[in-house]
Amino acid sequence: MNKFLKLGLAAVLSVVALAGCSSGSDTESTEKPTEVLIGISPDYMPYEGLDSKGELEGFDIDMTAWLFDYLNKNGRNYTYEFKELSFDTIITALQAGQIDLGISGFTYDEEREGIFSDSYYDSAQVVVVNKDSDIQSTSDLNGKLVGAQQGATGEDVANDIDGAKVQAMQDVKVLMESLKAQGLDAVVIDQAVADNYAANGDYKVLDEKLLIEENIIYSTKDHQDLMDDINEAIKAFKESGDYKTMVDKWFAASGEASE
Repeated sequence: MNKFLKLGLAAVLSVVALAGCSSGSDTESTEKPTEVLIGISPDYMPYEGLDSKGELEGFDIDMTAWLFDYLNKNGRNYTYEFKELSFDTIITALQAGQIDLGISGFTYDEEREGIFSDSYYDSAQVVVVNKDSDIQSTSDLNGKLVGAQQGATGEDVANDIDGAKVQAMQDVKVLMESLKAQGLDAVVIDQAVADNYAANGDYKVLDEKLLIEENIIYSTKDHQDLMDDINEAIKAFKESGDYKTMVDKWFAASGEASE
């Protein structure tokens, strides 16, 4: 009887030992989240900016949270972090492998090396002038000093204006302050950003749309799997009720919030 008792006890201990090994193995095999570093230039409201506490805010910030929340709820395992950069250095940081995505009001540019997400919002390049300016159209910009953000499609558009003297700057806030101080005659910029500035009454936006565009997320070819996931999430985002809620929240000044 003691013999059988000893054998039974040994069997139980063996099972417990195996269970312990199995538990440890499962813990070790738990997949670590994929970390995504996102370049952003927080000078481009309503896409992205800093609130009174220095915290990031804007449509792109809310959208990014929605996209990664959706992916993690659907079998992925991502964490993300924003890295604040000037707009033009986001592109060079991507090419150097220092960041994984660029989410900063980017628009599609076929000459820009890399890969692009599906569109998440419609945009256009427009001209902003001071509220008391007599400039009515791009034909009035011949010989005028026109500002644009360095590295943005707006810089290319500004350079196509006949006779315009283009001055590119990194920071949109500096551009708009220079315009207000009459250091510039006009600024070429995204429609939503232009409308956001015009809402305070210091500026006006000309009716002419210089380039119709679409906002996208930007990356490089070695992040194709990540971009495939992002595109899946963008599709779900645009089909959700949250999309209209965020558009109404951030782009109401553009007059396109109901579209």
